[in-house]
Amino acid sequence: MSAREEILDALSRVRERREAVEHPGRFGGWRPDPPPRALDGFVSMFTQAGGEVVHFANVAERKEWLRVFLLDYDSVSMGAGVPSDLAGLGGPPRVALGKEHTAPVGISRARAAVAETGSLLMDARDGRRAQLLPPVLVALVEADSVYSALADALEAVGPDMSAALGMHSGPSKSADIGQVMVKGVHGPGRVIALVA
Repeated sequence: MSAREEILDALSRVRERREAVEHPGRFGGWRPDPPPRALDGFVSMFTQAGGEVVHFANVAERKEWLRVFLLDYDSVSMGAGVPSDLAGLGGPPRVALGKEHTAPVGISRARAAVAETGSLLMDARDGRRAQLLPPVLVALVEADSVYSALADALEAVGPDMSAALGMHSGPSKSADIGQVMVKGVHGPGRVIALVA
């Protein structure tokens, strides 16, 4: 018997003797009791991380705000999940596929928002180029997809989760060189969540 086979055999014997342990269940975590409203918690955590949140009473208000906001930009990169009615806002032209790095602003749809981490869950199928390459990211968030806990958001997204799910907790930032915080190093330096 080779040394490799001896090791694998020993591991197999140990595994057979080990008792099965039940799953401990959901992690209760450090959540405050009572927990804050999911939206309030998300706004608090996301803005503490440097993100911006604009809350609208309805989708029409969000659309008008976005139309005015885009007047300051000469082009836009839009994710695949962005509602088609936003493509015709009369704002800047949409950049061609493969040219997303030239757009000053990207618009993408968040699958969910999480209060406990202040994070946006971004689906890779929406197009990471629109999410990561422009210096400004505008994320569309549905008010009913804001969850108190990450576990709740993942459970809700679970049946239709993509192979890659990004968590954006405010603008990209790094302080690994000289302990100096720099925004926009590995992604957008400004992230705005539009909740409707």
